[in-house]
Formats: sequence, C-alpha cells, structure tokens
Amino acid sequence: MAENLVIVESPAKAKTIEGFLGKDFVVKSSYGHVRDLAKTNNGIDIKNNFEPIYEVSEDKTKVIDELTKLSRKAKTVWLATDEDREGEAISWHLSEVLNLKDSATKRIVFHEITKDAILEAIQNPRKIDIHLVDAQQARRILDRLVGFELSPILWKKVKPSLSAGRVQSVAVRLIVEREREIQDFGVTSFYKVVANFLVEDKSGNTTLLKAELDKKFGTEKEAEAFLEKNKNATFNIASLEKKPSARKPAAPFTTSTLQQEASRKLGYAVATTMSIAQKLYESGMITYMRTDSVNLSEQALTNAEKEISTSYGKNYHQKESIKPSLHLHRKHTKLLDLQVSIVRL
Repeated sequence: MAENLVIVESPAKAKTIEGFLGKDFVVKSSYGHVRDLAKTNNGIDIKNNFEPIYEVSEDKTKVIDELTKLSRKAKTVWLATDEDREGEAISWHLSEVLNLKDSATKRIVFHEITKDAILEAIQNPRKIDIHLVDAQQARRILDRLVGFELSPILWKKVKPSLSAGRVQSVAVRLIVEREREIQDFGVTSFYKVVANFLVEDKSGNTTLLKAELDKKFGTEKEAEAFLEKNKNATFNIASLEKKPSARKPAAPFTTSTLQQEASRKLGYAVATTMSIAQKLYESGMITYMRTDSVNLSEQALTNAEKEISTSYGKNYHQKESIKPSLHLHRKHTKLLDLQVSIVRL
C-alpha cells in the first residue's frame, strides 16, 4: 500500500497527478464538496453565534468510506484541492470528516497540472488556511440566510419561482440604480464638423486627410452658418508631427475577461465557458481559471520565451510585468458594501 494519499477535487486530475508522483503515492478524488449545511433550520444555529451545522451529502457516503480506509493506511495525507475558498473549505471538511491528524496532514496547492508544478507543491506544503475556510463558510451561510428568507417573500409578493440571493440581489440593485441614472439623464444634442481633404505631396500623390473641428455647435443652424462662411476658404497644414506607436499584448485572462471574450467572440454562456476551461485545466493545458490574477509562473514565461525565440527570433520576445488594476479593488469594495446593506435590509 502506498505511504502517501493525495486527495484532489476532480477524478480527471487524479491519474495525471499520480503519474507525476510515482508508486509511493495514490491519488483519489473527493468529487467536489463532501459536506454541506443541513437542510433542517437552514443548517444554521442562529442563536449560537450562527454556528453552521454540517452533514455528509448522501451521494458522498461511498467516497468518504473509501477515503477513510485509505487515509488510515497512509502515513501522510496530502490535501490537494483547488486554491480558492471553495477548495480550501473542501480540504477542511475532508480533514474533519476523515479525522485526519494534523501531524500527518499536509495541504498543497498548484496552479497548473504539470510535473514541475506538482513536484514543487509537494516540496512546499502548508497548513489549511482557516481564514479562507471562514470566508467560504460566511458565503455559504449568507446564501442560506438571504436566499432562503427572501425567495419565499418574492413568491408571495411578486411571482412564483423567482429567487433572490447574496449575489442576485446585489446585481439587481446595481442594474436598477443604473437604469434610474439612464432615465434621469438629460439628453442634449450637439453638432460637430468633419472635413475630408485631398492633400498633395511633393511627388504629386494625393492622400485623404480626415480632420475634425475642435469645437461643437449647439444647433444645426450654427453648424451650417460655419460651413457657409468657410465654403471658399483655403486651408493649410500648420504643422505635421509623426510619432511611433506601439501596441502591447492584452493581459492574460482572468475569470471575468475570459467569460467576456468567450461571450463576445464565440457567443458562449458563462457555464459553457467555465466547463470548457475546467476540462482544459484538468488536462494540463491552461492554468487555474478561477482567478483575478494576471501573473504567469516563471516556468510559463521561460517556455514562452524559448518558443518565441526559437520560432521567430529573439527580437520578437520582450518580457513585461503587468500590474493589477486598483480600479478593480475599488469596484470590489463597492460591491461588498452593497452586499452588507442588502443583508441589513
């Protein structure tokens, strides 16, 4: 029996990772979450500081039985679930349900399913991040408190089958506020003047030059008066300035930009995009797709440099670092404030 048990979320990853680690490791899947809030009383003890009450999902009893037997025989259990709050919570639930000893349990994370990434994760284990676990529990509890309480009210007051929730309610509020801004906006019209000139160079060749007047007119009459006044005027180019332009490549996809581009160019729904991305990740083709980071690993940058330099030449490679946008953080803060205000309502 292998001395090491590695537990991942998806069975598609298990065989690939097991091949990287060798005979001393056995890799099994938890098939996602193994526990959830109980259905009675929303699974939350509100009077006892909102303490969550968990129970093992009915469809996961066989999985838990198998993992329990394997974990008891293994010297070390490696929890290799995803590095987001859901993945961290799954690792914590596994630790609780399987009664894993802290001294014999290690938490590892990786952002790509490659041999180097897996081996590096094994060399740099850590403990379960209880802060991420708390964040996931808060999200799940809010789902129950907001969704389970507000949805029945919508059924009675608005329409049956409607749903409200932690995210839906905030999104609806944002849409309503934006629509009100549009309705309250005072529409004003203006007129601009654009001219097309045929410019002849020293060689006698003509080039079409488009120019726009740096002044706008409030009425059509004013614009026409200006055109009539300048109908027979002679125009000269006062100065000509040439500047080199550079176009930088787009930043690597985050979760939201991936979904936006897939929708805009391919017409994919969010669920379709994430399903495809999940399969690509599990096959080792892309890095983890649920992220707000635009950073790439050193291995990916090195491989890209090697491929570009070999195929096109070193002149076509230029390494740049991309800084995250602070504007996104301000947006996130506003969304969090809106979530809190809706919960208080």
